[in-house]
Amino acid sequence: MGKGGMSHGDDQQENMAAWLVGINTLKIQPFKLPELGPHDVRIRMKAVGICGSDVHYLKAMRVADFIVKEPMVIGHECAGIIEEIGSEVKHLVPGDRVALEPGISCWRCESCKEGRYNLCPDMKFFATPPVHGSLANQVVHPADLCFKLPENVSLEEGAMCEPLSVGVHACRRANVGPETNVLVMGAGPIGLVALLAARAFGAPRIVIADVDDHRLSVAKTLGADEIIKVSTNIQVSIFAVLNSLPSSRLDVAEEVVQIRKAMGAGVDVTFDCAGFDKTMSTALRATRPGGKVCLVGMGHDAMTLPLTSASAREVDVIGIFRYKNTWPLCLEFLRSGKIDVKPLITHRFGFSQKEVEEAFATSARGGNAIKVMFNL
Repeated sequence: MGKGGMSHGDDQQENMAAWLVGINTLKIQPFKLPELGPHDVRIRMKAVGICGSDVHYLKAMRVADFIVKEPMVIGHECAGIIEEIGSEVKHLVPGDRVALEPGISCWRCESCKEGRYNLCPDMKFFATPPVHGSLANQVVHPADLCFKLPENVSLEEGAMCEPLSVGVHACRRANVGPETNVLVMGAGPIGLVALLAARAFGAPRIVIADVDDHRLSVAKTLGADEIIKVSTNIQVSIFAVLNSLPSSRLDVAEEVVQIRKAMGAGVDVTFDCAGFDKTMSTALRATRPGGKVCLVGMGHDAMTLPLTSASAREVDVIGIFRYKNTWPLCLEFLRSGKIDVKPLITHRFGFSQKEVEEAFATSARGGNAIKVMFNL
């Protein structure tokens, strides 16, 4: 993974990929695969989803400190069919349907040795520059990061294991269980998988808040106990929050009252899946004393928050970054029917230049689009 490059030879013309070549510019061009190592497999991609980070890269050629400096193959939510296996691969055979975990860690650093490989500083992750992604006809990937799909789990559902893993990892970090009342801030794709994961982990009551009526209706359909529409103004004055005063036509304190009323009990865990000053301020105020706030979204790089009052109530703030060891559990949730991700897939496209452009435009517009999926 991440090796390969632009192909100029006739022998590789059959393997095409969606290359990010400039701002708002994607081109389907040949993609030369690396040699198959003894522990690698070659996979024919069949389902690839578009993530918010993919759209950010397309719009700005960067996400946070990750900057696209040269053409890069996009995509990281994926599943496909094994076409070739390396000489040392024993657990997979050609024809197996697999979901791919997109990050390769070093397994030498302290984080990896502690089992927290998602924090590896040398992580090589699909479509995180300079590593190439998986929106291609074929990719080469380590066999131990390819997970065989149960017979009743589709390739599209396999690709959904990647976003679902974020929700599963968040629930593990927050120790969500049958006695945990959960608030989710944000009903985008990650907020919705957090909702599904929390329910699968046993959360008895889940409230979700968002600015969009359509996404809230989807959340209700997916099993949210209560939905709350909040102000679209994401800016918030901390003075106003601390003193329960309106700021820029926004009264966070009033929304906190709505949340607590909707929950009907204390909010034990809040997942902020938006990551703005306002959503985190609301989360910190709405969560009960001794509860936890998990920052999942990355909307704002820097925030000004009412941490002193949260600290006085011993509200723990927990960071979430990607996931670790989640694919087996995600696949079991899908196999058993505890989680159904199919309603999240709202749009499907093929793999042509025109359809790739239309798919990314659809995802970027938002509206009623939740997960946009390529069928290759």
